[in-house]
Amino acid sequence: MGLKIGITGGIGAGKSIICNIFKVLGVPVYNADQEAKDIMIKSEEVKAALKETFGNETYFEDGSLNRAFLSSKVFGDEAQLKLLNGIVHPAVIRAGEEWSEKQTAVYSLKEAALLFETGSYRQLDYTILVTAPEDIRIARVVARDHTDEAKVRDRISKQMSDKEKSELADFIVINDGIQPLLPQVLHLHQQFLTF
Repeated sequence: MGLKIGITGGIGAGKSIICNIFKVLGVPVYNADQEAKDIMIKSEEVKAALKETFGNETYFEDGSLNRAFLSSKVFGDEAQLKLLNGIVHPAVIRAGEEWSEKQTAVYSLKEAALLFETGSYRQLDYTILVTAPEDIRIARVVARDHTDEAKVRDRISKQMSDKEKSELADFIVINDGIQPLLPQVLHLHQQFLTF
């Protein structure tokens, strides 16, 4: 098992693009956010806990997740969101640790939106923060999700700021559309290969 490196960034920062570059370089990447979606469908333990907490309407009869219902329960309700995260995040962190144990590469990446917020960064050797100016992040999310600017601003306001994250991060990649990404990623890749 090699080095375990986390990568995070606020909504619209572009961490997925950075992860895709690392994948092209042959680096295994664990996507915690995608894993969370999968676990909420596949894990009987998580499904039972979600039904018990939010009601049987959390899942449709075919076993698929009723995302609209669950979103309506937690949106704007900090206590309910905390309950949801308390069920899902430990399962995702466990799955990520099991995945890491199986990796044979010199290093692997764990991509997670809430890397610092959940405290899971403490299990990693290093962390990378992907940053971009807020106006660029907003424009990216509006275009990607076909949503309005006010909703994106609201989501950003609820996230830990880049300033707070940068104090915890070991490395920063700037994805502002001006500084080329490839040299930044290749520089990190070379460093991680020699650690």
